[in-house]
Amino acid sequence: MAKVLILYYSSYGHIEEMARAAAEGVETTGAKAALKRVPETVPQKVVETAKFQINTEHPEADPNDLVAYDAVICGTPTNYGNMCSQMSAFWSRTTPLWKRGALIGKLGGAFSSTASQHGGNEAAILSMHKTLLHHGFVLVGLPYSFKGQLETGHAVGGSPYGATTIADSDLSRRPSVTDLEGAKFQGRHTAEIAVRLFG
Repeated sequence: MAKVLILYYSSYGHIEEMARAAAEGVETTGAKAALKRVPETVPQKVVETAKFQINTEHPEADPNDLVAYDAVICGTPTNYGNMCSQMSAFWSRTTPLWKRGALIGKLGGAFSSTASQHGGNEAAILSMHKTLLHHGFVLVGLPYSFKGQLETGHAVGGSPYGATTIADSDLSRRPSVTDLEGAKFQGRHTAEIAVRLFG
């Protein structure tokens, strides 16, 4: 059975909601989904002051966990057009895996969130893609067969690079139905390819 890891970081629950949707999409294919979060890197005082929401239901990932999965889909908030520092710190710890080529040939993808419609969602995903490519992952995005990303009547997330959502500057906007459907589609699409390739 193909195994897909949804690896995410979420300060306020937006990316976690997207991660759950992606996992739901994976499970519709018969593949096995696992949800893990990257470790927090900011001081506990900052976590408490900023009122970060840490879901301990999902275990913290260790870089060595990546080897056990056929596909890894990474969810990250956007930080100046890049993946967040917590996700970056996690991947910085994967050098031993890179040295032995342990992740070559696995499927990889990403989804993201930002405060505004043009706040760097696609750039953040592309920053994640570069890291995955250095490890030898085969990238899977969100093809235009997901029609939700073509909506122009109102703000929606999604691009061919991966599912996205918009949190608004005060974090009040939750992932929309379209945003969540995009994440679910991406999870399903990645898992379908994983099933064909890895069984």
